[in-house]
Amino acid sequence: MRILIAEDSAILRDGLVALLQRRGHEVVGAVPDADALRATYAALVADGGPGAPDVVVVDIRMPPTFTDEGLRAAIELRAANPGQGVLVFSQYVETQFASRLLADDARGLGYLLKDRVADVGEFLGALERIAGGQTVLDPEVVSQLMGASRGDDGLARLTPREREVLELMAQGRSNGAIAEGLFLSYGAVEKNVTSIFDKLGLPPDGADHRRVLAVLRYLRG
Repeated sequence: MRILIAEDSAILRDGLVALLQRRGHEVVGAVPDADALRATYAALVADGGPGAPDVVVVDIRMPPTFTDEGLRAAIELRAANPGQGVLVFSQYVETQFASRLLADDARGLGYLLKDRVADVGEFLGALERIAGGQTVLDPEVVSQLMGASRGDDGLARLTPREREVLELMAQGRSNGAIAEGLFLSYGAVEKNVTSIFDKLGLPPDGADHRRVLAVLRYLRG
């Protein structure tokens, strides 16, 4: 994979570069702030440039104000380049801007918390899934984002089991992985997913599209 990193901590930035390069990936840029991220990305996608990275890994709080610069930059990149893989990798859950980032199309997006990623393989696997167009969300991120959704009528009709299934869908799990995680048969998971679609009023336009719409409904409320 070709990966662009935006991280203000020099130690973590250099560590990510070394880790990814050891695993055979190409780091096309490693920058300390959102302005440098915008400039580096623009150079990559410019005429004659090497092209967009497979995934942009971005922290949220970066110079100069250390509030939400990284997340704002990620929203801009996705708006200008739909489908660009982005992994928000932070210590914090910023629900307002995270909801905006996920609002239009959650495919190819991820949000992981630094202190909850304990396994290198898990991190690299998340990057591969994002590059492949999947959605990867930390369960804690899902838990906080779902708060605003509790008053939604469609979501209120879901059973506890259906909510469990939908939460795992929001983490980017396949039906097979959901079945394994909840100790259910594959057929039982399929029935729950179909019921979720029905209760949320999602038309059968294709299972993958409905899956994304269901996750977005769950996250934004």
